[in-house]
Amino acid sequence: MKIRRDVYQAIADPTRREIINLIAAQSYNVNTIAEKFDMTRQAISLHVKILEECGLLVIKQSGRERFCEVQLDQLDEVVTWIDQSRKLWTRRFEKLDKYLQQQKSKGK
Repeated sequence: MKIRRDVYQAIADPTRREIINLIAAQSYNVNTIAEKFDMTRQAISLHVKILEECGLLVIKQSGRERFCEVQLDQLDEVVTWIDQSRKLWTRRFEKLDKYLQQQKSKGK
């Protein structure tokens, strides 16, 4: 049974976000990705595995090489959540601002 990891958990780690940014421009194999970070290949492999398990990247075979490619469709859920949260807090702050302006006017 394949584990399905949470996208939010995956992007919470700064290294994984950097890996996503790196392979968004170009696909790389794990060795090349590891060369760009100050950590072991095994640590990078674990990050890549987590990103693969949540669907943010796929590994494609090309001859003897395995390349990581980004799959940003999985971020649609995150974008929607952020947008909804932004709208909610914007409305709340607008109401608070209106209330504070009313209180300020009453105090004059």
